[in-house]
Amino acid sequence: MTLFLFLVIVAIALGIIGAVVHGLAYLLAIAVVVFVADLLFISMRWSRRTKRRPLR
Repeated sequence: MTLFLFLVIVAIALGIIGAVVHGLAYLLAIAVVVFVADLLFISMRWSRRTKRRPLR
């Protein structure tokens, strides 16, 4: 979970820097890619957890 939060913070920081600083728009694109990869990572982790529950 800490990796998820760290990557979200990195994506937000890169997005802000990429949007504000002239000529660094590629950082905004990198931020979007990091954020999407992070969402895929956390969704795969949560989906694996739900399958392991034993039925009672």
